[in-house]
Amino acid sequence: MSSVAVVATTICFATIFPRAFMASKRTEPITSRHVVVVPYPGRGHVNAMMNLCKMLSAASPNHNLKLLITFVITEEWLELIGSEEKPPNVSFATIPNVLPSELGRVADKVGFVGATQTKMEEPFEKLLDRLQSPVHIIVADTFLNWSIEVGNRRNIPVASYWTMPSSVFSSFYYFDLVVQNGHFPFELSERGEERIDYIPGISSIRLADLPSLYREKDQRLLHLALQVFPNVSKAQYLLFTSIFELEPQVINALKQEFLYPIYSLGPMVPYFNPEKTSRYTTSQNDPQYLQWLSSQPPNSVLYVSLGSFLTVSSAQMDEIAGGLEESGVRYLWVAREDTARFKEKCNSRGMIIPWCEQLKVLCHSSVGGFWTHCGWNSTMEGIFAGQPMLTLPIQMDQTTISKFIVEDWKTGWDVKTEAGGGDLLRREEIAKLVKRFMDLESKERREMIPRARELQEICYRAIAEGGSSKMNLDAFLDNIAGH
Repeated sequence: MSSVAVVATTICFATIFPRAFMASKRTEPITSRHVVVVPYPGRGHVNAMMNLCKMLSAASPNHNLKLLITFVITEEWLELIGSEEKPPNVSFATIPNVLPSELGRVADKVGFVGATQTKMEEPFEKLLDRLQSPVHIIVADTFLNWSIEVGNRRNIPVASYWTMPSSVFSSFYYFDLVVQNGHFPFELSERGEERIDYIPGISSIRLADLPSLYREKDQRLLHLALQVFPNVSKAQYLLFTSIFELEPQVINALKQEFLYPIYSLGPMVPYFNPEKTSRYTTSQNDPQYLQWLSSQPPNSVLYVSLGSFLTVSSAQMDEIAGGLEESGVRYLWVAREDTARFKEKCNSRGMIIPWCEQLKVLCHSSVGGFWTHCGWNSTMEGIFAGQPMLTLPIQMDQTTISKFIVEDWKTGWDVKTEAGGGDLLRREEIAKLVKRFMDLESKERREMIPRARELQEICYRAIAEGGSSKMNLDAFLDNIAGH
């Protein structure tokens, strides 16, 4: 077992969790509270919101708090996640889909985002009227800006829940500063390397590393995103899925901006469920991919996952497949709907699957690197597992997150930069990059690993007793309880 895996099992699961969630209970009377949560209907948002519910459920007994959590999702999302494991105090409630098929939202992103802002409010209010128990607090995705108005009308506190980095929140919130300084709009090819340092809390960032909406020619999505932020000041809480120590200047700057509590609760990953992430011994009941991982040498497998929603082109997927094969490196690739197309090309050194328990894979002793699209949930899981990363951001906050990994944390490489750039990365360059990245003896690799472990330790300290995320979670639960 690798040292990363050993740390993940012995330090985190054996030490942190008992202190974080099994402290002696207080002696005050038990308080009952009804929390209604409503995520934006997208996989990364739904997952992060459910992880928050699980964290609140796990920690609430230590606050003598009995929570009833109603998790509000659209009908299609109930079909997708209705059978997944959740705490017994969490129940699903549904509202109609905002579009006839939400799985088709990629074809009409503007229409889908616009519908979440205009078609969810009325059925959500009607749902509130049908609930049996009085609602004590609403936790809603920040992009569902109408939720704050609903709460204010009904005198129900609202916690606005931001599922991306705090820096991305600030880059949108202070958009007017970018305009006033003449940096919007801009052509990426001409001005992308220019750096700005006037966004509060963000010391220096290239224009190219701002969220991708800044440079899309069609500005309708940017307009929809920006109109969310005026309502944020009307909420009662702002919750971040980041770790305070990763973005302290940004979070402190925002605390000066808003008059209500701001809590960073990250990493918003399912780390609180040790029996699902620390089991490294293989049994016949394990999925085949875990059995395969357990048969590989330590740190030898590159885990590849480019997200559950946004995707790269079919031609680029072909080049990635060819590059992975030509590299000679062991790999586990979550290729989703393309699994069948690539499976027959896969040799004995690789495995291609449609889905996996990602955190469990990342913490496995045979995994030595993570090729990621830089979604925030995936990045947090990569940090938790102490993995160096290859970054291939696709859009939205992913360009900023890639900047964190490559420039700020120095725990990874940008695939496009390292593989020659261009609109289509070729398999030959991909093969060279993957082979170099997974070379355990290389100087570059040996320099990255200690930095990845340092981030991992920051993550562990944040969720341990006395850590920033643990204390923020306790404070938020005390707010819910009314203490």
